[in-house]
Amino acid sequence: MQSWDVFLKKQEGLVGEDVVNQWLRPLKVVHFDSGNLYLEAKDSFQVLWFEEHVRPLLKRHLLNNNFRPIKVHLTVTDAAAPKPKKEKYNSLPPLSLAFDPLDPTTTLDNFVVGEENKIVSQFLCELSGDLGMFNPIYLWGSEGCGKTHLLIALAKVFRKKGLNALYARAETFTEHVVSAIRSSEMQTFRKAYRHVDILLIDDVHLLARKAATQEEFFHTFNTLHTAGKQMIFSSKCAPSFLEEIEPRLVSRFEWGINIHFKKLNGAELKQMLLKRYDTLNFQLGDDVSDFLVHTFPSSKSLNRALEALVLRIHLQEDARHKRNSQSIDRKIAEKMLADLIEKEQKTALSPERIIAAVSSIYGVRDEDLLGKSQSQDSSFPRQIAMYLCRQELKLPFQGIGRIFGRDHSTVMTSIKQIENKIEASDPELLTSLNEIRHLL
Repeated sequence: MQSWDVFLKKQEGLVGEDVVNQWLRPLKVVHFDSGNLYLEAKDSFQVLWFEEHVRPLLKRHLLNNNFRPIKVHLTVTDAAAPKPKKEKYNSLPPLSLAFDPLDPTTTLDNFVVGEENKIVSQFLCELSGDLGMFNPIYLWGSEGCGKTHLLIALAKVFRKKGLNALYARAETFTEHVVSAIRSSEMQTFRKAYRHVDILLIDDVHLLARKAATQEEFFHTFNTLHTAGKQMIFSSKCAPSFLEEIEPRLVSRFEWGINIHFKKLNGAELKQMLLKRYDTLNFQLGDDVSDFLVHTFPSSKSLNRALEALVLRIHLQEDARHKRNSQSIDRKIAEKMLADLIEKEQKTALSPERIIAAVSSIYGVRDEDLLGKSQSQDSSFPRQIAMYLCRQELKLPFQGIGRIFGRDHSTVMTSIKQIENKIEASDPELLTSLNEIRHLL
């Protein structure tokens, strides 16, 4: 039917080709005449999505040759149609949305601000008194740099100010969308997420490949933004590096301000660990603390290791260890955390892993990056590897120089050249960095 085809083309421009291909094109045209169109859906979810998002558009956009609205009749195939008994359907409990609890030990007071993140902390403290300066706020950085801690802590601060601040992980948002669709209670879902003063969503990159969830996120964003409600998101990467997220959603992430959140260095991790001791009312000696910071070089893995160690100490059969945690030395801690140490070693980022990833993307050998060749095929990937060793591992210039057999001034120049290309938004370099980080 020509009018239906024209309508689908219009929707591609409004909601994107991927959404149309997933939800509308699979609808089977059973019969049509000048005033009616009979469609068949594969399941009840497709019907629900159609009724929620497409039905309101039909009167204005689906017209016949006389410019009169075409009435759409939508049914479900017999094989897919659910056949519950009416009384059983009516007895279903109402939708209940369980939100992520806010860890009582996660506060701004015990949040350690790294030297490179001080501007982030200052900005967000000022924001808490002046909402709406930038909307949305998009925090991005690698796992374990403290994004989740900051979002939870901010949610608590906003609630203390009497604001309705809602924190949720992206996975939770997705689960709620699915539950609402299944129970036909989208209005309950929308009331929960769209009637708030501040929405904080963690790890938005996990919305990838979830078309229905992205659709709801898009409309939730628009509703809150139009109402002037603050939104704060976190992700592992900048908006331009998000994969399998609709372009219209990516563009909205770029509307406000994007802030790169960087990992803590060793001294800052030690400071964080000492604050965690106070929170847990627990102390360990300097040798154990240094061992933990060295072995678990991200805030997330360090917190996980500390909590595991505290629990295992309390479960120790040796009463002496229960009474005095200072009696735990490095060897005992290493034995208690053997499983976590092994896991960390398998997944920990290292110069060797960075070099291997860069070599793989650029089709060269590791030896070429570490050798003396000055050809463009080797020197440019080498500069990228140096940049990533500095950016991701916080290695000193001298340390990077020892790895690549260069003096520290050469390393500094190489890294600066890559930074200049990034600032200039070099498309080829940005694509390569995205692919390398994906491997890592």
